[in-house]
Amino acid sequence: MNQETTTLGGGCFWCLEAVFDELQGVTDVVSGYAGGTVKNPSYEAVCSGWTGHAEVVQVTFDPGVISLREILHVFFAIHDPTTLNRQGSDVGTQYRSAIYYHTPEQKAVAEEVIADIGREELWGDAPIVTEVAPLEEFFPAEAYHQEYFARNPGQGYCQVVIAPKVAKFRQKYLQRLK
Repeated sequence: MNQETTTLGGGCFWCLEAVFDELQGVTDVVSGYAGGTVKNPSYEAVCSGWTGHAEVVQVTFDPGVISLREILHVFFAIHDPTTLNRQGSDVGTQYRSAIYYHTPEQKAVAEEVIADIGREELWGDAPIVTEVAPLEEFFPAEAYHQEYFARNPGQGYCQVVIAPKVAKFRQKYLQRLK
């Protein structure tokens, strides 16, 4: 099986992981950190804002089942790419919208999808502020962050923030669920 990996930041990594875990063609999702200046940052350090990292998910997928373009359309449907350093009540540079590409081809696809979304005005006339940058290093988050929603569905944040995003995703992408 052919595999490709992309790294995406769109607010809390728990929200992104919960959605991408259910998408056909996605074989693995790992929550972590990218885009910063500190080696092996901790969650607490990233949340402080001083490391420069974003909370991200590294999504591994089979491009024979789902394309990067399709993954990015899901990505832009489940977070607001027009708010700088913020997703809902989560505020800080660690919650920025970001695409960390692994190849020049991924960069080109990301730029094309962003241009398409801008033309389609999916987010009104607000500009897309998603950072598009090469992935320099990815650091997996601590074990308790992995599969967080699946393991903690009754937790308050999961019920109030993640569950509605997952429900919206399931409704919009029913035919693409595993």
